[in-house]
Amino acid sequence: MTILESRATLLPVDNIDTDRIIPARFLTTTNRTGLGRHLFEDWAEGSAALSNTSILVAGHNFGCGSSREHAVWALVDRGIRAVISTGFADIFHANALRNGLVPVIVDEDDHARLVSQIEASFDQRVVLNFETRHLRCGSLEAAFSAASTPTDQATPGGAELDLLLQQVNDIQRYEANRQPRVDTRKEIR
Repeated sequence: MTILESRATLLPVDNIDTDRIIPARFLTTTNRTGLGRHLFEDWAEGSAALSNTSILVAGHNFGCGSSREHAVWALVDRGIRAVISTGFADIFHANALRNGLVPVIVDEDDHARLVSQIEASFDQRVVLNFETRHLRCGSLEAAFSAASTPTDQATPGGAELDLLLQQVNDIQRYEANRQPRVDTRKEIR
């Protein structure tokens, strides 16, 4: 995915925790499908119209609280492909990237302007260009964090594996100059 364009849903509330995203009683499954119907279920402000949108504009520190992948799974199952915020909880950010949800980080001024643009028109569209790392919404054009790039999600953990494989030569060089803690070359009887 190089460009994502969609109408955006506003939920500019700070510190939305994972229990608000998906209540704990729905964490009894390891199946990623079907969780979207429970997204923001116990929270009136969060039950905003999320149909026909792929982009959620949230407040600061989105996804804080307990580290549950179910929160990301519920967002993706509901059709959300990107969440725009001024910051994400670290574990949520990592879970998002591993599960096909793009956490887009913008500065506070651009976030405020984005919220205003969307409030001005219900059908306002947001365009996220992941190649140039810019977003556009009405008259607003803004850069977003380089840490917000989507990764290949063909296999769970694929991004981490790709990063590790890119470092193979450095790892081998490091290992060649270190004595192992346990000599695995000797046979143990």
